[in-house]
Formats: sequence, structure tokens, C-alpha cells
Amino acid sequence: MKKFLLLAATLAATGAAHAQSASYTIDPTHTFVTFEVTHFGTSTNRGRFDRKSGSISFDRAARAGKVDISIETASVNTGTAPFDKHLQSKDFFDSEAHPTVRFVGEQFSFDGDRVSEVAGTLTLLSKTQPVTLKAVRFNCFNHPRLKREVCGGDFETTIQRSQWGMGYGIPAIPDAVKLVIQVEAVRQ
Repeated sequence: MKKFLLLAATLAATGAAHAQSASYTIDPTHTFVTFEVTHFGTSTNRGRFDRKSGSISFDRAARAGKVDISIETASVNTGTAPFDKHLQSKDFFDSEAHPTVRFVGEQFSFDGDRVSEVAGTLTLLSKTQPVTLKAVRFNCFNHPRLKREVCGGDFETTIQRSQWGMGYGIPAIPDAVKLVIQVEAVRQ
């Protein structure tokens, strides 16, 4: 019995030593950052950012990780070029002076085996504020074409843009902005 317990303890310690964080790279073709804001209480304006990059380290066993996503503000795309230019101006993203928005999250919450939230900071207009992204869905799967594990989900939050100094048009254009990050990342 002692030999069995010693063997089990050795195997458990070896397994714990091998449990490490895996590295993932954001797949830009399956990752979209979108936003929604109501316009004068009438309709919902939506847009996305076409250029984004980032990495994720994730350790399921330790229930820990880090997400680092950068978004190019000049890549804002609403489908209407004059509106995009206005969003790139000093009234909103000030893309010339502030070319990136960055989310860094290091606090993962779980519901069973699935990530339920990632808390971290959002840097926008050179101001950093805490933000928690709620996972609407999260999954990992073995990609049949890539022959590698892919993890991702839809993560969302609502921010008050004025916290970052983006006050143009308030209150006619509300302060609240829904932010959705749909992400898939490929294990390296």
C-alpha cells in the first residue's frame, strides 16, 4: 500500500510539474471587435475594427491566464466612410494621437471548466480603466484543418466612454457603449 501511495504521489507531482500555460495567437480571420451605441435614442450604430492582434496564455488546470489584445483605431469600419473619419477624429478615437486600444486581462473566472469572465484593463485615449469581459460562450476544440487546438468565445461588456475622456455628443449620443470581442486563438 505504501508503494502505491508513493507512486500515486510521484505521478501527481510529475503531472503538476508538467501542467503549464499554453500559448495562443489571435486568429485575425476569426476575431472581431465590435461596438454598439444608440444614436439620439432612435437606432443603434454599429462598427468594428478591422485590424487587431494579440496573444493569450492559458492554463486550464491552474485556472489562470493572460489576454493581450491590441486594436488599431484607424481601422474602425462602420460601412460609411464619412462616419469612419469622424470616429477617427479628435471627437472620438483621435487615431492620429492614439493609434491603439489595448485590453490586458489577467483575472480569469470559471463556471465549471469554462471561462466565464476575464477581468483586466482597457487602455483607450491613453487612459487605463478596469474592465470585465463576460463570456457569452467559451470553448476549445481541435481544429480539423490546422491540426491544433483553438480556444475562444464571445466576450462582452458595456463601458461608459466618458471614463476615457470620450465625451462628444453626450447625452444625445449616450455614454454607454456595448463592446463585443469575438475571439479565436490558435495554440502555438
